Amino acid sequence: MQPKIELLSPELVGRVLDEAFQLLQTVGVKVQSPAARRLLAEGGALVQEDTEVVFIPESLVRKALATVPSTFQLFNRDGEDSLHLGGDAVHFDPGSCGVHMLEAKSLVHRPSCTEDLIQIIKLTEMLPQYDAQSTALVCNEVPKQIGDLYRLYLVLMFSKKPIITGAFSKQTAHFMFDMLALFRGGREGLRQKPMAIFDVCPSPPMIWSDFAAQNLIDLAQAWVPAEIVSMPLAGVAAPVTLIGAVVQHAVETLSGITLHQLAQAGAPVIWGGAPAIFDMRYGTTPMGAIETAMIDVATAQIGKALGIPTHTYLGASDAKLVDAQAGLESGMSALIGALAGINMISGAGMLDFLACQSLEKLVIDAEIIGMVKRLLKGIEVHSETLATALFEDFRFRFKGDFLRQRITRQLFPVEQYLPSEVIDRGSLRLWEEVGKPDAFQRAGVRVRELLENYQRPPIDEHCQDTLIALVEELAREAGMDALPEILRK
Repeated sequence: MQPKIELLSPELVGRVLDEAFQLLQTVGVKVQSPAARRLLAEGGALVQEDTEVVFIPESLVRKALATVPSTFQLFNRDGEDSLHLGGDAVHFDPGSCGVHMLEAKSLVHRPSCTEDLIQIIKLTEMLPQYDAQSTALVCNEVPKQIGDLYRLYLVLMFSKKPIITGAFSKQTAHFMFDMLALFRGGREGLRQKPMAIFDVCPSPPMIWSDFAAQNLIDLAQAWVPAEIVSMPLAGVAAPVTLIGAVVQHAVETLSGITLHQLAQAGAPVIWGGAPAIFDMRYGTTPMGAIETAMIDVATAQIGKALGIPTHTYLGASDAKLVDAQAGLESGMSALIGALAGINMISGAGMLDFLACQSLEKLVIDAEIIGMVKRLLKGIEVHSETLATALFEDFRFRFKGDFLRQRITRQLFPVEQYLPSEVIDRGSLRLWEEVGKPDAFQRAGVRVRELLENYQRPPIDEHCQDTLIALVEELAREAGMDALPEILRK
């Protein structure tokens, strides 16, 4: 029995959808792409060209929802080990697109670079708690016009896990599709065994930019899974009430799904999101706030009610260091998201409102995820009786009766999640003997061990050479003399 949490009653879910449909028909959404407006108009939406506002009838949205796959599989680089997206399956990946890295020795937030992203990719590859990679950091030394495809290039070079990524310009999306298709023998092979999900973000409140709308169309027509990441900011770019933000999220996501399915009915799409509250005391968007997690859970509940795979951003912290606040916020929100049955949870490793990544936090968060996944397994029955058979030959000794049983040795590592040395479960004496390290210091040791033991997964030589040649050509067109050296790392 998998434990669950829900924040909305069935009646409230219905009201959210009713008001979302009402807003789509009466207020509409602003669609800045002429091609997207044409597609919506051909489907039956009312378009005001002078204002770029599109009014979408409920019947058109319902028709689109009827063609969305309720589940799909995501495969690794080698076409194996698929992840199931849908139902109550829960998976985790690191947060993405940070611009800073926490320097472990100086505790300074500095601009991130290629070496930082490679280290995150290596750690994520080594840590089984992470089900997928992400294009986790911006490489600030690389031109922005190729930054998105360059991050994907690094992941493909150093990992075989599935990928959560995104294209952030019209020009690079198709190049990224081609990069992925190299490992599938072409676009049709990529359709059959998708290996990456692409985030697409509407602009709150209820605006689809020219790029984002076109990206949705391109993803649908390429049959590459799209993840609509609506980001209502409660009190600033969305209603101040949590439920109001949930309604706006539904409006933005439903409009995106409608456009996506008009471009290609049946293409896979995810009901994603990164909503947040706004702390008016500081002008910040706390991703670790309990109210942010509550909006996430509620928006996912709407997606699940519609039978659509779900995603959100949780497991991150607004702390600037890997400290008690980081542990509190990350652990609490990751657990809440998992109990809500959200299919893909992004955010691990991140600090400072998703701006900064930390290697040490990434390995600590892996332990959080391991514990969360253990909870989701629930309490299992491993024997014919629950306990009576284990009391055979019982002698009322304080210790030892159960330690001697063979089943204890067999089930000890099955019943318990056994964390790494990052989690201190030793005695006070042992802790003192090894220098009284705190969690951040123990995580640093774990980071070094994992990086030292990392081995790059075998990669098809032709695919690698073709991939490098493609990215090198695009880098030259962007003004780079040469790509950063990576294979020596």
